[in-house]
Amino acid sequence: MGHFYFTRHGQTIWNVENKICGATDIALTELGHKQAIELGYYIKKHHIHIDQILYSPLSRAKDTALHISEVTGIPAREELRLKEQNFGKYESTPRDGDEFKQAKTCFVNSFEGGETMLHLAHRIYSLLDDVKKDDQHVYLLVAHNGISRIIESYFHDMTNDEFSAFGIKNCELKKYEY
Repeated sequence: MGHFYFTRHGQTIWNVENKICGATDIALTELGHKQAIELGYYIKKHHIHIDQILYSPLSRAKDTALHISEVTGIPAREELRLKEQNFGKYESTPRDGDEFKQAKTCFVNSFEGGETMLHLAHRIYSLLDDVKKDDQHVYLLVAHNGISRIIESYFHDMTNDEFSAFGIKNCELKKYEY
């Protein structure tokens, strides 16, 4: 039986402002950098075995991963498939906007210039299949809240409402066993 870990990047200014980040490259706040460093120390203190960190190419996830790597000594590399979903016209708009909530209920919606939930699921499921095939390494995936929903749906049946409501906190560490 194998496992891997997942964490969401540290806090960003758009997290504070309740805006959708999506594929827009938004930097960490000072607190976001601190959260990432603290997670690195948590992993080190608790002797959590991780062989490699894979991170999204967006700077908020990359910076989080590199802070963890610096503290723990775990090698880190970019994984393009971990990039957050492109929410098209909804990026930078309120996360709790009614129009966006309605648009998210249709998994084939490209959000007028973005990426469908089905396309996102395809690339994340493909990555998870690859991670599961590699029984020689334990990975930490550093990415985004939207990615956390897809990963959760890979392992657990969810209703549309459960899927939409699922999320994890900034720099929360979650273990998945398979």
